Amino acid sequence: MARFDIPNGSETSTGAENRAETLCEMGLMYATGRGCDVDLVAAHKWLNIAAIKGSDRAAALRAELAATMSKTDLASALRAAREWMTMH
Repeated sequence: MARFDIPNGSETSTGAENRAETLCEMGLMYATGRGCDVDLVAAHKWLNIAAIKGSDRAAALRAELAATMSKTDLASALRAAREWMTMH
């Protein structure tokens, strides 16, 4: 699995934008299988987090992906994103 270092702490708007785009790229990585197996639940999770962090691109991609997912998988992805957000 690929590893992305995501800095913690206070962020400038540019830092926050970069972080959101990094999270968006993680979502795309899982959606396309770039360097890993395709995992739509993980893809939606990361796109959702990126959208919450301010990425409009991630929000649009998340909506497209959600339309292709089962309700069970979508619920799993939303739960995973919520758990990640409470931990970070």
